[in-house]
Amino acid sequence: MKTTRLISLLALVAATTLVGCKNNQQTVDDLTTENESLRKQLDDRNAALESAERERQAAIARADDADKSKGAASTAPAGDKNFTGIEGVTASQVGNELHVSIEGDVLFDSGKTALKENAKKSLDKVAAILKDKYAGKYIRVAGFTDTDPIKKSGFKDNYYLGFDRAYSVREYIIKKGLDGKVISLSSFGPDAPLKTKAQSRRVEVIVVSN
Repeated sequence: MKTTRLISLLALVAATTLVGCKNNQQTVDDLTTENESLRKQLDDRNAALESAERERQAAIARADDADKSKGAASTAPAGDKNFTGIEGVTASQVGNELHVSIEGDVLFDSGKTALKENAKKSLDKVAAILKDKYAGKYIRVAGFTDTDPIKKSGFKDNYYLGFDRAYSVREYIIKKGLDGKVISLSSFGPDAPLKTKAQSRRVEVIVVSN
C-alpha cells in the first residue's frame, strides 16, 4: 500500500513539474516573440529616420537653390489661393514647389505629436485640395520646430519631434485618400527658423511639380 502511495505521489510531482515546464516555456516563447516584434519596430523606425535624414539633406540643397533663384519662402509669391482662409494654413510658391505651411500650434499641443481635434478640420480641407488638384504629384511632408532645446517632452532632440509631427500629418492625409506611395517624410528640426518661435513651429506639405 505504501509503495502504491509513493508511486502515486511521484507521478503527481512529475505531472506538476511537466506542466510548470510547459508554462515556463510558453512564457519564454511569448517574451521572445514580443522582443522580436519590438526589435523590428525599432529597426523600421531607425530606417525611417535615416531615410528622413537623407531626404532632409537633399531638401536643404533644393531649398538653397530655390532661395537663390526665387528668394526665401517668406517673400515668395502667394501659392494656390484655394488654401486661403483655412485656419493656420498659408501657401507659397518656392521655385517649382508649392509649400503649404500649417502652424504647429494649430496642429499640436506643446511638445506633443498627437493632432488636436480642431486641427483635423484644417487638414481635412488641405487633404481635399491636394487630392482634387494635385493627385499623383510627389509630396514631401516636413516637420519644423523652434530653436529651444528639448527639455520635458521626452524626445531626444528637435529633429525627432519634427519627424514625428510630420509623420502624424502624413498618416492623417493618407487616411483622407492621398497616395502614401508618393508622400515622403523629412525633419528640419530647428534648422529653418522663421521670425518668431510660433512661426517656426510648423509642418509643411510640399508639392513638387513633375
